[in-house]
Amino acid sequence: PSLFLFCGRRRDRIKGLLWQGDGFVLLYKRIESGSFQWPRETASLIELSPQQYRWLMEGLAIVQPRAVKVIYPRCSI
Repeated sequence: PSLFLFCGRRRDRIKGLLWQGDGFVLLYKRIESGSFQWPRETASLIELSPQQYRWLMEGLAIVQPRAVKVIYPRCSI
């Protein structure tokens, strides 16, 4: 299935179109207070990971700073 999300100027509502193979399902979510952290980039299409989708639906930004610094193993030869 594919999910297409759309957000208006006020960013307090998100509409979604979910393709299920034989037709679309219309989804609508309105946040009571505050706004969705919709990306402000000029790109018209962004592919989200499942984690980014959850963050968006929870009112968080889809780009989260890393809480823990990534440590790469040293190569020992």
